[in-house]
Amino acid sequence: MLSHATKILDGKALAQKIQLQLKERIRVLEPKIGRSPGLAVIMVGDNPASAVYVRNKERACEKVGITSFGRHFPTQTSYEELKQAIEELNQDSRVDGILVQLPLPDHLDAVALLHTIHPDKDADGLHPTNLGRLVRTEAGLRSCTPAGVMRLLQEYKIELSGKHAVVVGRSILVGKPLALMFLEENATVTIAHSRTQDLSSMTRQADILVAAVGRPNLITADMVKPGAVIIDVGINRIEKDGESKLVGDVDFNAVAEVARYITPVPGGIGPMTVAMLLSNTVESYSKKFSD
Repeated sequence: MLSHATKILDGKALAQKIQLQLKERIRVLEPKIGRSPGLAVIMVGDNPASAVYVRNKERACEKVGITSFGRHFPTQTSYEELKQAIEELNQDSRVDGILVQLPLPDHLDAVALLHTIHPDKDADGLHPTNLGRLVRTEAGLRSCTPAGVMRLLQEYKIELSGKHAVVVGRSILVGKPLALMFLEENATVTIAHSRTQDLSSMTRQADILVAAVGRPNLITADMVKPGAVIIDVGINRIEKDGESKLVGDVDFNAVAEVARYITPVPGGIGPMTVAMLLSNTVESYSKKFSD
């Protein structure tokens, strides 16, 4: 349904390119460091979506030469047990990145657990120290999904300086860090959210529009400025004609008629998130050589 002028921002292809680059970087570093990079993914409980994500991450690790130190805990695991597991991984010299797969079961405080990860092993870029570095425009591990968005825009040479970026969603995972990254590139940023009045008048001003709220087809064609760049971060599983399928927060077919660039779901930001996770892990790993 794409109009001829609309270009797909292919996150899947770029993620594969990044993985090849990481594989080569590991090949060069491994003899010098004396081991492969290591990523520990901690999963609690049996959320089926989380299990799929963790499997994908482990498969991606294997592809580039990162060793997985996956730890799977039963739903009832206590905060203290998990904290101890994270502290052990902080001390483990084979582990360069640690990630807690969200969401966690209700009885666990995700924020408190993320705080226990050493900032230099924070593969997800969500530790307050790393978010603070982002606020201050200092080097540090960056939150994977927003970093993936920025890397994709960069690949397609989309100019951000002086442009108006509207981010719909204010989560600490995507909305807030992404707004800061846009500021870093000299864009003018508006953050919209569930309490924003007249959302469509806001989104129609966007040169770059990011949807990151987790509501299927929230962004319709009449909410988009013609020629805008549309980044769809939403991943929603819906039932259609008795089949389960993944859709984003953007009504893809209709919006593709008016947008200049658009990311698909799946195959857009999802693969980029995993590529940035691997990239953060290799970044921490390569510091071992320069230390």
